[in-house]
Amino acid sequence: MSSTLQRLVLASASPRRRELLAAHGLQFEVVPSDADEVINPAEDPEDVARSLAARKARTVAEALVDENAFVIGGDTLVVLGEGDAREYLEKPSDADEARAMLARLSATTHRVITGVAVWNGWKIWSDRAVTRVTMRTLADSEIDAYVATGEWADKAGGYGIQGAADGFVDRLDGPYDNVVGLPVELTLDVLSRAGWVDPTPGAR
Repeated sequence: MSSTLQRLVLASASPRRRELLAAHGLQFEVVPSDADEVINPAEDPEDVARSLAARKARTVAEALVDENAFVIGGDTLVVLGEGDAREYLEKPSDADEARAMLARLSATTHRVITGVAVWNGWKIWSDRAVTRVTMRTLADSEIDAYVATGEWADKAGGYGIQGAADGFVDRLDGPYDNVVGLPVELTLDVLSRAGWVDPTPGAR
């Protein structure tokens, strides 16, 4: 099949994922997934991220009933701590919860894990990216000022690194766009494994 005819579908309503894919010059449709996002706390977080991404891709692919579509699912987790002491910081429900999350992240290193899955021809390919984010000590006044901006809304961990929270970060170990919401290079690699051909000029 010609690469120009390959149907690419993003199974996510996230504006950040849309922007990251569009910045690469890709033409794609957006069909948000309504798959449940229940987390098994006993499972390894990297496996959780891959499983949730696959669940989202599969839900949309089965609704489309198009074996030629390449459906991308993504799920980003913010994980603080290791082993039995780890905790998932999901999307805060309100400003107070966002404030509490940022206080927990202050002067710590946490992991941002994004699972990426591609469903095509009723088969699934998946992988994950991990970025370690070290935050400096945050003053209560800084946290309050950030929360007042509203940037925390709809963001796991209560912050968006592409906004004012960039100033909270001392160090990143891993891809930056993973923290934004989608590791594009990894996504392109998983798409390639699934048989998709990148039509953009200069593509690998």
